[in-house]
Amino acid sequence: MARKTPIERYRNIGIMAHIDAGKTTTTERVLYYTGVSHKIGEVHDGAATMDWMEQEQERGITITSAATTCFWNGMEKQFP
Repeated sequence: MARKTPIERYRNIGIMAHIDAGKTTTTERVLYYTGVSHKIGEVHDGAATMDWMEQEQERGITITSAATTCFWNGMEKQFP
């Protein structure tokens, strides 16, 4: 099956930072503003989309790495 979007338009982004720096919070906002989720999940509520493990939700911390996909409509304007 052929790609719908040319590979030149893809962007891979990694978020790495120190403990409690806001990585999951940032990711939740990216997912919300790109339309992947319709509610911003909060870490302290155990509702973060990327923190799917029961231990992560109970403890309010991220234990495993995670990957997701999102799309941004105005990409050609953001990345000429």
